[in-house]
Amino acid sequence: MPILLATFYFFYFGVIGVYVIFLPKVLSMSGYSPSEIGIIFAAAPLVRFVVPFAFARGLKLNRASFNGALVIMLLSATAFYFSLDNFYKLLFSNIGLGIGLSLILPYIEFISLSRIGKENYGKIRLFGSVGFVLVALVLVEFLSGAQTALLYLLSLSFSTAFIAFFIARDSNRVLDKSEEVSNDISLLRDYKLWIGLTLMQISFGAFYNFFTIYETDFGISMNMTIYLWSFGVLAEIVMLYYQGRFLRNNLLLILQITTAATAFRWLLLYLFPQNLPILFFSQSLHALSFALFHSAAISYLFAYYKHQSLAQQFFSGITYGMGAFLGALYAGYMYELFPRELFLSAAFIAIFATFFLFLWSRSHKS
Repeated sequence: MPILLATFYFFYFGVIGVYVIFLPKVLSMSGYSPSEIGIIFAAAPLVRFVVPFAFARGLKLNRASFNGALVIMLLSATAFYFSLDNFYKLLFSNIGLGIGLSLILPYIEFISLSRIGKENYGKIRLFGSVGFVLVALVLVEFLSGAQTALLYLLSLSFSTAFIAFFIARDSNRVLDKSEEVSNDISLLRDYKLWIGLTLMQISFGAFYNFFTIYETDFGISMNMTIYLWSFGVLAEIVMLYYQGRFLRNNLLLILQITTAATAFRWLLLYLFPQNLPILFFSQSLHALSFALFHSAAISYLFAYYKHQSLAQQFFSGITYGMGAFLGALYAGYMYELFPRELFLSAAFIAIFATFFLFLWSRSHKS
């Protein structure tokens, strides 16, 4: 199982690498405006937000629903390949991709935490970061046109689905057990926690959707921008390997530290968009703002809620769904109207995330 999980993460985050690093630039080069790019990339996370509520209302998180998600992802990735010439075709292809991805990763995250535990999770998850950075380094050398990026997206999606099918086949018992637990998740009762987690992802809208465009607009070459992406992922890999010792401590404190570090990271991008040493330093903070934050968040929710699989669905849907939707939408319009202040606004959003997590921690312990 560890080998299958590691292989899944490798291919899945290879898909994400193509999606977040290259597709915004591909759309920009194809004549789409920043606001149109923001709308297209906001569609998938919006659907991702809706999906967990279907499970809260009775839809079963089982192998049948998972296999359905794999089919939807593959059909959408195929449609993406043939949709570059039309805004609405791209939009609906992205919505389908969002539905598929909204089910697949939380399902696998739940299996990972159940089968290998939070202390060993990072050593398996780091293979996803390896896939992400390898795709970045390879594709930048062969990106002769938009269709090349879309072909990578399609082939990696099929590889992801193939491995995920076998993981699901061997994990039916884990999912069946999770379905027997009643839903104890209340978003209204725990609003401070969920607002804090969601604001963190909203702040990432500027980075995931516009970092490549932002830096190349400031005169940083495409190759150097890819090196910056890759350096951030390298820092992420190191953290994932060694983070087990941190996750034994106060998870809420870790969440507060990592959100504050993220605000500092975005501030550096605002102040020094052309200073390469500072840009590389800001990318090293990806170890905190993504790797450690993500692992601490899913581990905290896994321990705090009894319905552990649904907690992972809500984390994916609300933070990476609604948070990414609002982040992409706000970043698109922000970059169109006030491009210089994009990462300054992201820094303020991350600070508010820290504030809400601090309020939550005053009455709860990790």
